[in-house]
Amino acid sequence: MELFSTAWFSALLAIILIDLVLAGDNAIVIALAARKLPPELQRKAIIWGTVGAIVVRSAMTLVVVWLLKIPGLMLVGGLGLLWIAYKLLADTDDGSEHDVQVNSFWGAMKTIIVADALMGIDNVLGVAGAAQGSFDLVVIGLLISVPIVVFGSAIVLKLVERFPIVIKLGAAVLAYTAAMMIINEQLIKSFFYSGDATGTALRWGVVVLAIVGVLGAGKLKSMSGKPTQHG
Repeated sequence: MELFSTAWFSALLAIILIDLVLAGDNAIVIALAARKLPPELQRKAIIWGTVGAIVVRSAMTLVVVWLLKIPGLMLVGGLGLLWIAYKLLADTDDGSEHDVQVNSFWGAMKTIIVADALMGIDNVLGVAGAAQGSFDLVVIGLLISVPIVVFGSAIVLKLVERFPIVIKLGAAVLAYTAAMMIINEQLIKSFFYSGDATGTALRWGVVVLAIVGVLGAGKLKSMSGKPTQHG
C-alpha cells in the first residue's frame, strides 16, 4: 500500500475507528486495576503498565500480521473478525467482567499487562486486518491504540454514550475489514478478482452481506437479550 495514498488514509481511518470502539473494555479494566492503589502509585502503575502493554501488543500485532500471510489464515481471521463485530453489538454487559480487585503496585501492573494482552486480541486482529500488511499502519495503529486504552476510558465511554452510533459504525468497519480479509485470501482470491462483472458482484456481495449481516444479527441479539422484568 502506497504511503499517504487514498487507500492508506482510508485504512488509517478504519484503524482509528476500530481502536475507539474496541478499546473501551481494556481501558475500564486498567482504570479499575489501579483504583485501589494510593494516589502516588496509581500513575506509576499506569505508566509502567503502559510500557509493558506496548511491548506485548507490538509483539502480538506483528505476529498476527505475519500469520495472516499464511494461506488460509486470512480467511480464518476474517471470519473471526466477523464474530468480534457481532459480539460488539450483541453483548449486554452487566459490569461483572470488569470487577477487578488489586491492592498492590505489582499486582496492578501485572493486571494491566495481562488484561491488555487478553482483551486486546480483538483490537490486534482488527488493526492487522485493516493495515493489510502495511507495517507503517501497524505501528501507527499501536501508537493510537495504547493511549486510548490506558488514558482514554472516560473519553471513549462519553463518546459512546453520547453518540451510540459510534458502536454501530465501528462494527460496520470491522465487518468491512473482515470482508476484505476474506476476499483477499489467496486460496479464493481468484473468484473475486476474475476481471469480469461476476467477480465485482461477488466482491460487493460479500462486503454488503458482511455489514448487513453483522448489524442485523447484532440488533436482533441485543433486542432478544434484554432481560425481562418480573414483578
